[in-house]
Amino acid sequence: QKLIDRAIVAREKTYSPYSHFGVGAALLCEDGAIYEGCNIENASYGLTNCAERTAIFKAVSEGHTKFKALAVVADTEGPCAPCGACRQVMGEFNIPIIIMGNLKGDI
Repeated sequence: QKLIDRAIVAREKTYSPYSHFGVGAALLCEDGAIYEGCNIENASYGLTNCAERTAIFKAVSEGHTKFKALAVVADTEGPCAPCGACRQVMGEFNIPIIIMGNLKGDI
C-alpha cells in the first residue's frame, strides 16, 4: 500500500496538458529507497516520458539498478497497465513485482 500511496502523490506532479491523463509511479529499490515518477508530456507525443520510466530513470541516475517492485496508478476505471516501452525498461532491470492500481483503490 505504501508504494501505491507514493504513486498517487507522484501523480499530482504530472505534466499532461495535452491528454489531461495523469499517471504516477513509485519504485522500491533493493536497499529500501523509493523513487517517484510522473508522466511528462511533450507536444511531440513520441517525446513524452511515462511515469514508470521517470521513476526508473531517476533511480538509475542516482546509482540504483536493483529493484524490488514498482507501483503505477492513474484515474482509470480499472488498474492502470504500463505501456510497451515501460515494460521493456522494466524488463531490462528485472523488476519482479509490478503493482497496477487506480485512484479508486483497485489493484
